[in-house]
Amino acid sequence: MSKNQTAIKASYFSIVGNILLAIIKGLAGVLGNSYALIADAIESTTDIFASILVLLGLKYANKPADKNHPYGHGKAEPLVTFLVVGFLVTSATIIVYEGIIHLGKPRELPKPWTLIILGIIIIWKEISYRFVVKKSIETNSSSLKADAWHHRSDAITSVTAFIGISLALLFGEAFKNADIYAAFFAAVFILYNSYLIFRPALGEIMDENLHDDLITEIRKISLTVEGILDTEKCLIRKSGMKYHVDLHAVVDGTITVEEGHELAHKLKDKLKSTIESIGDVLIHIEPN
Repeated sequence: MSKNQTAIKASYFSIVGNILLAIIKGLAGVLGNSYALIADAIESTTDIFASILVLLGLKYANKPADKNHPYGHGKAEPLVTFLVVGFLVTSATIIVYEGIIHLGKPRELPKPWTLIILGIIIIWKEISYRFVVKKSIETNSSSLKADAWHHRSDAITSVTAFIGISLALLFGEAFKNADIYAAFFAAVFILYNSYLIFRPALGEIMDENLHDDLITEIRKISLTVEGILDTEKCLIRKSGMKYHVDLHAVVDGTITVEEGHELAHKLKDKLKSTIESIGDVLIHIEPN
């Protein structure tokens, strides 16, 4: 199975899971008098649209290079990540806004059984996070990583809701709004994670140098090719799940142009066959 297919299957997993959880949280929140669960349902609803965006972005990013996009369509991935971050920020804003409105309204204490629902949700969302983040690492997908953090932020909001409802049930009327304040805390956490997701995606769009480990690996592999004496510049930019490499290779200055050309092709083939995540390699021959 290709990396893109793996990522797409993981995004389908997220979509189905988020739809089911949004329904469960919404019903439990309304029937159980818990604003924290309703806020959780709001976030899961935005997660559905975010996961759909990730799916569409992955499919578009996998389109082959064409005349207008000679380096492929991989940059669509970080753009989708920005949109996912936008959904996260929107959900945090809605949670705070709705929470402020509910603070001034009379309300009953949450039902004790909502804690059972939340416990199950927390376990499921943490499992979902670990599954999707594993797939994001396997596929080198920034948008899938953002989707994984949706699951983790959802788990955290559920934890804060669990604490808030527990306080309300333990201490009664004096803490009846504890789950609302818990939702506020969750919103702050969501905003913080939004920044953590946004920052590397921005670096990808700006071709920021974040690939020192890969550069080291490329240099080591290059020296295993007979005729390559050393490497100089090594520039890398990420596009979707692939890396495009510009490499300056040092060779014997007395060889012919044809021999240098053949060496460049050998080096390119060696790198692409050894490192699966490399999309293309441009070799510049430097005479020693």
